Amino acid sequence: MNITSSVLHDGKVLQVRSFGVCFYVLKDIKGLYLVDGGFVGGMSRLKSALEIAGWSNEPILGVMLTHGHLDHVLNVAAIANSYGAWIAAPRGDQKFYDGQPIYSGISRVTGLFEALGRHVLGFRKFIPDRLLEDGDILDVWSGLKVVSLPGHTAGHCGFYCERTKLLFCGDLFASFGKFSHLPPHFFNYDSEQIVSSIEKALALELSGVFPNHCDKSTSTLHLERLKQFE
Repeated sequence: MNITSSVLHDGKVLQVRSFGVCFYVLKDIKGLYLVDGGFVGGMSRLKSALEIAGWSNEPILGVMLTHGHLDHVLNVAAIANSYGAWIAAPRGDQKFYDGQPIYSGISRVTGLFEALGRHVLGFRKFIPDRLLEDGDILDVWSGLKVVSLPGHTAGHCGFYCERTKLLFCGDLFASFGKFSHLPPHFFNYDSEQIVSSIEKALALELSGVFPNHCDKSTSTLHLERLKQFE
């Protein structure tokens, strides 16, 4: 396995690392499903990771988004078009998918950078096949439950697997050892909501969490780092 990807959790979770952010591929008996779509170089990293994992012949059936920020959705239209995958995304972030998000307060800084990024990086608009609400169940990986975790964006969510007790928690926090931290205020829709979202996440029965901004530690260690923000 090279430095751009790692197979995690019983060979059923593939972590793909692209510029500044990672995303995940879940494997079940039907095929593959992505949690987010990565950022710059994400398409080539995805293809390379699938080849190394021996998953290249598996169909990519769906893309599930934790939220609408550009570093998570840049490649979504390309992935859906290339692989014929459906897109499921939180309803609260709809304006991001057509490239017209609304930022206010200090987060306008992020809005300016994203607007530039969409132009320079060739962001393509997309329409989700399914808009997700808190408590929805996706028929993926023996069932994934949508857990609304707002604060980073209005629609920010995670995906919880009751069978494995794992939570794909998006940008709820960044996990980098002693440098683990909550998302900076200028990236957030409402930073105050993040505390209650962390409490909601930790109220789940968890064996581990998979953040999108993290080092290569285990899901169990990421969970221990998340608990420090209770």
